[in-house]
Amino acid sequence: MSARVSTQRRTRAKQDSPDPALACALRRLRHDSGTSQEELAYRAGITTASFSRIERGEANPAWTTVIRIASALDISLAELVVAVEDAV
Repeated sequence: MSARVSTQRRTRAKQDSPDPALACALRRLRHDSGTSQEELAYRAGITTASFSRIERGEANPAWTTVIRIASALDISLAELVVAVEDAV
């Protein structure tokens, strides 16, 4: 394997890693709203297990999932971005 391919794989793996700031922001926003993981997952149309992995920073959600979670939290994407930036 060439060095270039190896570097590309490491870079891609790093980019695909879950964002701990997103996880922290989602946990704080959910707690602030007084919503359980089960309820938020239901509203977002995902499984509780999936939401739990996202909130623990173990899964990297698809963009459509992030949009559905923001909607379930009744916040805009801009508000979610601010919450993520504040969590950094």
